[in-house]
Amino acid sequence: MESYNFDKLIDRTGTDAYKYENLKSVFGRTDLLPLWVADMDFETPPFITDALRKRMEHPVFGYTVKPKDLWPAVTDWIESHHGWKVKSEWLTFIPGIVRGIGMAINVFVKKDEKVIIQPPVYHPFRLVPQANHRELVYNPLHENADGSYSMDFENLEKVADEKCRMLILSNPHNPGGIVWDRETLVRLAEFCYSRNILVISDEIHCDMTLWDNKHIPFASVSDEAAACSITFGAPSKTFNIAGIVSSYAIVPDDSIRHRFYSWMEANELNSPTLFSSIATVAAFREGEEWRRQMLHYVEGNIEYVIGFCKEFLPEIRPVRPQASFLVWLDCRNLGLNHEQLVDLFVNKAHLAFNDGAMFGQGGDGFMRMNVGTPLTIVKQAMSQMKTAVDSL
Repeated sequence: MESYNFDKLIDRTGTDAYKYENLKSVFGRTDLLPLWVADMDFETPPFITDALRKRMEHPVFGYTVKPKDLWPAVTDWIESHHGWKVKSEWLTFIPGIVRGIGMAINVFVKKDEKVIIQPPVYHPFRLVPQANHRELVYNPLHENADGSYSMDFENLEKVADEKCRMLILSNPHNPGGIVWDRETLVRLAEFCYSRNILVISDEIHCDMTLWDNKHIPFASVSDEAAACSITFGAPSKTFNIAGIVSSYAIVPDDSIRHRFYSWMEANELNSPTLFSSIATVAAFREGEEWRRQMLHYVEGNIEYVIGFCKEFLPEIRPVRPQASFLVWLDCRNLGLNHEQLVDLFVNKAHLAFNDGAMFGQGGDGFMRMNVGTPLTIVKQAMSQMKTAVDSL
């Protein structure tokens, strides 16, 4: 069994890495430790780079068809990891999940109709409908006493009117790291199916469940869920290949699938790029051991952050994620307003995190930290955080 080195420091400067190149424009300075953009600082697994390198030995990069093993690799992975039997004909390539959300909005939501989101949640869920001139309906998550979240179905009943045609679900949830339980997903499916509301389930973090948590695909929980949903997935978060667009959609319902996929085909948006298919097959056919080791390493990083805050920064409470490499930090006990909190992290701690306000209602007073990086970087970030807080 090969052992992978996640302690290795990789210099990403000079590679046009978003998290470095946009520091000045987003945070106003460049001398920051960048733990904000949701990609990891670990090397992309060698079995993926080897597959890409092998293809690059051929000197022609012309038009290509999908590899025969692309959809079997995806469906085999989903069945073995999540117990969901997906048919190949349910699948299509999409040019990114956020783009997929935008495309689905334009196909299924009329100009005078509405989209439901449940903040605090991944900010493109808000930005994409707004940019497409659709009205948003907010159903904020309920914060439980232990810092976890649950869906507020009573409020959902109140805010969802006859103009609501779509609900965008983060499953697992970003930024809270929630792995939604079956009962919640079944109840959501019943609600949306009965009201002709299409659920867009963003499941990009599904292969990054931590400890003993298990991801449940939304469309798998009931016939109603399968009949009212589009699922988006990708190997990109898990295998650190976000720059290689490798997303896909899964639509079990014939009517929804025909409507969505025919529109995509008409606009030639459903064809994977050459390297996307190669990377996807390599990830799902050869990636299980790497995935296990990576998640174990991320768990260690999360434990370090939680332990450090408990001992040295009791005013900051990390919400233990059930999935992904993103840690939701509750900083409300610092007693700072939004501007003061951002100033503390950026100008005093010299850390580039995502501030919670960008995730919408319920996000004020929080920061989102990416721990998909070598432990030495996590330790450095926590030390800088402590120095800044001690100076208050």
